Amino acid sequence: MTHFLYLVRHGEADPHDGPLSQAGERQAQLTGQRLKDVPFRGICHGPLPRAAQTAGLISASLPGVPVCACDLAGDYVPFAPDPGDLPPSIASFLAGFSAAELADGPKLAAAALERFAGAGGDQEDTHELIVTHNFLIGWFVSQALARRHGAGWA
Repeated sequence: MTHFLYLVRHGEADPHDGPLSQAGERQAQLTGQRLKDVPFRGICHGPLPRAAQTAGLISASLPGVPVCACDLAGDYVPFAPDPGDLPPSIASFLAGFSAAELADGPKLAAAALERFAGAGGDQEDTHELIVTHNFLIGWFVSQALARRHGAGWA
């Protein structure tokens, strides 16, 4: 059957690494209202407070749906291209990450693909919500598009 994966970026935070702003709280509440009729089997969120807070606010519209924190839905760099292939502003941004973070990111991303997008074996359609961050959402979308065009999972 089909595994439907819903990817939601955490709400606006203020400051960027802080708790949700009032606008971010409202974004999460509206997202929950928009998704209230989807038969989710679960909500997973990254461990950072802004993702956890967003998931909590969304879940208020989804009574009975279990919510869990998952490091694989965290904020990390899933792919680090050669800095020489990037515009200077992006290369500079990535230079702010340690070598260990850049090395661990692809491993976490591969595990996230396996966990969230891997073959299920369920006998019925399933719906799962992931509350995460820009990098991971972009990674999932890029991998889905690559797979659709015959490239498979990276």
